[in-house]
Amino acid sequence: MKKINLSITGCLGRMGQQVIKSSKIAKNFKLVSVTENRVINKKISGLKPQLNSESAFKNTNIIIDFTIPKCTLEVLKIASKLKKRVVIGTTGFSKKEENLIKKYSKKIPILKAGNMSLGINLLMYLTEIASKSLEDNFLSKVFEVHHKHKKDHPSGTALMLGRGIATGKNKDFYKLMGKKYLNKKTFPYSKKINFNSIRKGEIVGNHKVFFSSGKETITLDHEAFDRALYSEGALTAAKWLMSKKPGLYSMRNVLNFK
Repeated sequence: MKKINLSITGCLGRMGQQVIKSSKIAKNFKLVSVTENRVINKKISGLKPQLNSESAFKNTNIIIDFTIPKCTLEVLKIASKLKKRVVIGTTGFSKKEENLIKKYSKKIPILKAGNMSLGINLLMYLTEIASKSLEDNFLSKVFEVHHKHKKDHPSGTALMLGRGIATGKNKDFYKLMGKKYLNKKTFPYSKKINFNSIRKGEIVGNHKVFFSSGKETITLDHEAFDRALYSEGALTAAKWLMSKKPGLYSMRNVLNFK
């Protein structure tokens, strides 16, 4: 079987490094280029890091991007021109940037997920079901913990779960988004969806969705112990995306959740 030529952006980042490591173990991929946002004079997995450019991506079949929104949009602009597929694990996009991604997806296949984990995507699915079943009798909030190096908050996964709550209620997520707390020991429920983010240590990721009627509380919980589950999920997504037409896909499509 012919291997899939792979490019990885943000090659010095935590997830970039992890995807490189996992791609070396995977049998379906050949790493052909790695990029960074600055000139690097040392080789990474035998490859000299390049800046994001047409020459960096010309020989690839698919790009996996775990960087920052500005970089991701730069990558999408080049990928769109070269007709290359892109898997996006970057988080923290604004509504305007989300719309730009949708625009690019009309030209190339894009898979975007705030989290590449099977367990998290199942949690998202269960969140939607719970939110729909409980309707407006229960208030909800989202809690998440990540390592101290993570800059954005709430995490992309927490926002995914918030969207799950909104989807279950058939309401607009942006209108339901409540307050965003950072490093608070406790945080309140409200008629909107409040978020609390903890940043400490080297924790890979912990997410909880709470539903409360005031008389009872329902908690949906997921904890990640190994960052490899995200990189392996991204590679699974990349392999799946190879046969798809232009469009914007998610891990739910890969996992065939209805």
